[in-house]
Parts: sequence; C-alpha cells; structure tokens
Amino acid sequence: MGTATVSPLRQRMIEDMNARKLCAGTQRGHIQGCKRFAAFLKRSPDTATAEDIRRFQLHLSETGASICNRNRIMTGLRFLFRVTLRRLDLAAEIYHLREPQKIPLVMSQDETRRLLAVASSLKVRVLLSLGYGCGLRAGEVVRLKVKHIDSAQKIIRIEQSKSRKDRNVMLSPETLNLLRQWWKTRRPDLDSTTPMQERWLFPGRRPGKPMTTRQLNRLFHEAAEAAGIRKGVTLHALRHSFATHLLERGTDIRVIQALLGHDKLDTTARYTRVATGMIAGIESPLDLLSQPRKKPKKNRNDPPPA
Repeated sequence: MGTATVSPLRQRMIEDMNARKLCAGTQRGHIQGCKRFAAFLKRSPDTATAEDIRRFQLHLSETGASICNRNRIMTGLRFLFRVTLRRLDLAAEIYHLREPQKIPLVMSQDETRRLLAVASSLKVRVLLSLGYGCGLRAGEVVRLKVKHIDSAQKIIRIEQSKSRKDRNVMLSPETLNLLRQWWKTRRPDLDSTTPMQERWLFPGRRPGKPMTTRQLNRLFHEAAEAAGIRKGVTLHALRHSFATHLLERGTDIRVIQALLGHDKLDTTARYTRVATGMIAGIESPLDLLSQPRKKPKKNRNDPPPA
C-alpha cells in the first residue's frame, strides 16, 4: 500500500470497508495502519507471512508506539487479512493489548464557569456551552443544523453520531437563549441559498461545510489558557464534566447513559470514580472510630440481666 502495485489491493479494501458502512475516520485509520505495515515490509502486504506479522508487532513495541496506537494499527491489519485477503490464518496472528483504564479528567464547576466567562466571543461561548451543557462530542457540536433544535419540545436531536446512532439531549433555557443570540449575529450570506432547516449553526470556511473540530479544539485551548486552567484538559473534558456534575447532583446514572448515548452502563459508571463531590462527602470509617458509640436500644421483650 506504499507503492503503485498495491493500489488495486487498497481499492479492494476500500470497497470492503464501504460495503460494511465503516465511517470515514475508521477507514482512514485502517488504511494508515496497512500503509505502515507495507513500509515496514517494503513490499505488498498480500505477500506477508505469519513471521512478518510477528516481527511487525515486535517492531511497534520496540519503537515505543503507545498501546492505543498499536491496537489501532493492528485493527486495520486484521480487517485487511480477515476480510479483504481472506487470510484467517494471518488474522489469527494479530493480538491486541489491554489498554490502561484511566479515569476521565474533568473540570470543577468553578473552572467551567471561568472557562465560559473568558470566551473570546459569543460564538465561542455558545460552542463551549453546547459541549458542557448538553454533553456533546466535538463532532456533534459542529454538525448541528437548524432542524436539530426543537424549542417546542426543549430538546436537541443528535443524528447519526458515534456508531450511527440518534439520540436526544435537553435544550435548557440558557442554551436556547445563547443559540438565539448567536443566530442574530451569524452571517446570513454564508448559506442564503440553503433551505433554512438545513443550514449549519456554525458554518465553516469552506462553502456548504460546517466548521471543523480542529477549529473548535483550538478555541477551547485558547479559552482554557485564558481561564488559567493548568490541568491538561481537552475539549472532551466538557463532556466528561457534564456527566460528572450531573451525577454529583443526584441524576440517575441511566438517564446520564441515555444523554451520552452510551451502549453499556459500565462506560457511564466510570464517572462514579471521578465524581469528587460524591467521593468527598463519604464519611471515612476512621472518622466513625472517634465518634461515641451508641448504646443499643433496650427491647421490652429482652430477658432481664442475670
């Protein structure tokens, strides 16, 4: 996949991925993994042997590739061998490493308040408020259209997001007010020929396209720096903070699961490990030792002491 002779193989793999409706990001990841394997082999991957795969996995380990990257690369190779080349024997040689379970990095309510307060413009404040106030992913924020805002039912519809799923999130009065303010200042000439319901809330520089997640990430980091937030938070921390702060306020974890669009409750349950308000409020058994011991209540049916 690094030379012209591999182009037919890459085309066939792309056709296989399209037939299985793999999203563009997944396809890019699979292709990149196979290109890296081809560069290592210095020949076409369809000539690979089990020993080649073993050496490549060892090479990734020795060159310091992270566990996450190694797994991503090998997932692409597994698709190539299992689906496109029908080499189940080679696919069986691929192993994945257990990724370290890290707790999400969240911001406190005070940090979130500061972040929104220092937003450089109304647009930035609306973008970040959607991430925190609705628990949206970066891609979900930038792909919002007019038709997704349902002020009558007070919901925002998220269409075909991760794993091609739809879901609804709440549209709070504060969020609706910010969106209306933004719509009044948004340039109408950017997409005046597009039907109203199909217009992007945040159009990008390219005609007919929304703003990119890269732009949104840059705006977030600028705001975080201006707010004096020193911890290494990313834009996704807004979504983590949304879930954690709801949990701390007593929102049912299954409701949070639905709002986030998680398939498994276990994925949502990880926020119980970072809900500092809940954790800090738990009484330590050490403190209980210093409290006076309560005498058991005497029951009238108890026998008299001997």
